[in-house]
Amino acid sequence: MDEATNDEVAAWLAKARRDLDSAERLLTGTPPYRDTATYHCQQAAEKALKALLTALAIPFPKTHDLTTLVGMLEERVQAADRWKEAAVVLTPYATLFRYPDACPEPSNDDAEEALSLATTLLMEIAKEIDS
Repeated sequence: MDEATNDEVAAWLAKARRDLDSAERLLTGTPPYRDTATYHCQQAAEKALKALLTALAIPFPKTHDLTTLVGMLEERVQAADRWKEAAVVLTPYATLFRYPDACPEPSNDDAEEALSLATTLLMEIAKEIDS
C-alpha cells in the first residue's frame, strides 16, 4: 500500500475508533443516550469497512448500508461472511433513531449489542488491514 493510501486508511480507522469511543461514552453517561450511541456504533462499523475497502483499492459508493459494503468484500476477504449479521443489525441505526418522529429509543440490550458488534467488527478489520 502506498503512503497516501496508508494515510487514508489510517484516517478512516481513526474516525471509526472515535465513533466507537463516543458510543461508549454515550452509553455510560447519566442518562445514557442509547439512540445516539447506536448511531455512532453504525458509523464506526461503516468507517471500518470503508478503511478496509480503501486498503484493498475497492471503490465504494456513498452509502450507509453496511450490507452493501460487506458484500463488496466477500470475494476478497474470508472474514466478511462473519460480518453479515453485524451489518444487518447495525445498518438501520444510521437513521432509525435520528429524527423526532422515529421509533422509540433503543433498549439497553439493543445498544449493548450494537456496541459489541461494532467493537468486534472494528477489531477484526484492523487485524485484516495489518495482515
